[in-house]
Amino acid sequence: MRKEEIISQLPYSKPFLFVDEIIHIDENGVEGNYTFDENLDFYKGHFKDFPVTPGVILTEVMAQIGLVCLGIFLLNNTFSKSTSIALTSNDIEFLKPVFPNEKVIVISEKIYFRFGKLKCKVIMKNEKGEVVCTGVIAGMIISK
Repeated sequence: MRKEEIISQLPYSKPFLFVDEIIHIDENGVEGNYTFDENLDFYKGHFKDFPVTPGVILTEVMAQIGLVCLGIFLLNNTFSKSTSIALTSNDIEFLKPVFPNEKVIVISEKIYFRFGKLKCKVIMKNEKGEVVCTGVIAGMIISK
């Protein structure tokens, strides 16, 4: 499956699509990136006069790239509009802030994929290569 096909199958659209590019993907993991546009709505109210990306959004970026993109790849053409990947758990440690117009790189390593559940170790880095946040995210394949 091509990287562009995976992105087109994501069940999100702007302004809630947080995947710009998949750099690498295979059965063991995925690497992708996203750049935070300064005009995103949440920046208007998340810390007046000093906008910072909310942790819940950083978690969502990690989940979309590190879990959902990988899940679509692993399902190898069996993912459809009647299939979804639902977040079941996450344990994220936030280490550095992410500001408007910053590009982040998400690197995910599969821990396991069995019985419809995917669990991954996920790291987010900024363009300087500094770890922004790290943790474990799990999700489950749901048929609608």
